[in-house]
Amino acid sequence: MSSKRASRTRNWAERQRKDPYVQKAREGAFRSRAVFKLQQLDQKERLLRSGMSVVDLGAAPGSWSQYAVSRVGPTGTVVAVDRLEMKAISGVHQIVGDFLDQEISGELHQAFGERPLDLVISDLAPNLTGVSSVDQAAMESLVLAAVRFSQQHLAPNGTLVAKFFEGGQADSLRRAIEPCFAMSRVRKPDASRAKSAESYIVARRPVSLEGV
Repeated sequence: MSSKRASRTRNWAERQRKDPYVQKAREGAFRSRAVFKLQQLDQKERLLRSGMSVVDLGAAPGSWSQYAVSRVGPTGTVVAVDRLEMKAISGVHQIVGDFLDQEISGELHQAFGERPLDLVISDLAPNLTGVSSVDQAAMESLVLAAVRFSQQHLAPNGTLVAKFFEGGQADSLRRAIEPCFAMSRVRKPDASRAKSAESYIVARRPVSLEGV
């Protein structure tokens, strides 16, 4: 291992050790600290309630699905979609595949029947290259894909929550999304690390596909 890589590994381990959200995730048996981002977004926006139908895009390792199923209860339905297979979560239906594939629609129909979705959540991020312009473009592509998915599957009063990166083309991304929903706003939960460029778009009531 190179000295630079070893240094990065040590820094990461030290950051994890000092991070209170990492400890809280372990104590709560959640799979990652990211669960607290969704929890805080839920507390601010009242996203989840009993009986809802929810799809978690790019769900692995599964902490958002864990939280969602705890909130919708036995009368709700949570489907986790990811290219990677993950360890089963009680009460969560898992689909292994790309959410953009048409085959996914059939599996969603099996899970939900004719019922449209109440909530789509996406903590997706691309594999980062370290080149800001490349990473921003890849992130924008993922967000717009989540918007298209939401337009196809959300109920008229449904909501999309999707991660994006601030900076670069973020303003144009928000402008592209705004016409597609009756209301949208940006949130940055406290659980997001201070140095992270991530924020979340909360968009409600899909309107149209134009511009996406």
